[in-house]
Amino acid sequence: MTRLSLDVTTPALAHEARCDVARGASPAGRRRHSWRTLLGRQPIVTAAARTVGFEFLYRSPTRRPVRVDTWTAEHQDRASGKVLDQVFSQGPHRVAGDRLAFVNITRSYLVGDLPLPPYPGRLVLEVVESVPHDPAVLTGVRRLRDDGYRIALDDFTGSPAQIALLPFADYVKVDCRDLATHGDALVRLAGSCGATLIAERVEDEATRLRCAAVGFDLFQGHLFAAASVLDLTDGVPSPRSG
Repeated sequence: MTRLSLDVTTPALAHEARCDVARGASPAGRRRHSWRTLLGRQPIVTAAARTVGFEFLYRSPTRRPVRVDTWTAEHQDRASGKVLDQVFSQGPHRVAGDRLAFVNITRSYLVGDLPLPPYPGRLVLEVVESVPHDPAVLTGVRRLRDDGYRIALDDFTGSPAQIALLPFADYVKVDCRDLATHGDALVRLAGSCGATLIAERVEDEATRLRCAAVGFDLFQGHLFAAASVLDLTDGVPSPRSG
């Protein structure tokens, strides 16, 4: 497998480094932050709380929250590349066991500009909502599905790009806050091509029951488990909440 770059340089991380200097952080402390390898993980479960997969998320070396969706396309590519490398470089069993691995994927991976790890049976390509539906994306998604990768649409709100990709989706994820805003019509649209529906941000039992009643099959949120942070620096996963 082609090893993907772990070098992720972002304005947010550069700002954190400047803040560390301003606070008088020691050189050893700055070095420690620079090589820490952290990975976010949150389970995706059935109504009976059986884990079928994990969403894996970028986490900064200093554990501070970051908004990857506000970064430039290049920096989002690098964040996705770092997560893919952490999950798959030593085999997905290390952090996912025998479960599916959902990873946020940018346009560059869908059109073939950047390589994906060769685990089509384990990797679910979670298409972020900023990805357009140009011909190259549609062709790439079709090719990847033919190669055995599964496709998930993240934060589905029924945008034109998401509707264009809907026939290729194996999973559609809907944030419960968007469900509250758009109502059951959003769920009907999300499931109109036969995708498995995943409710995100399920925070309490009332929300889970509501989502199950309108057709969601899988669930993700604090009701089941908060996102944990795996510290892979020494090669041994060490989960912490956060």
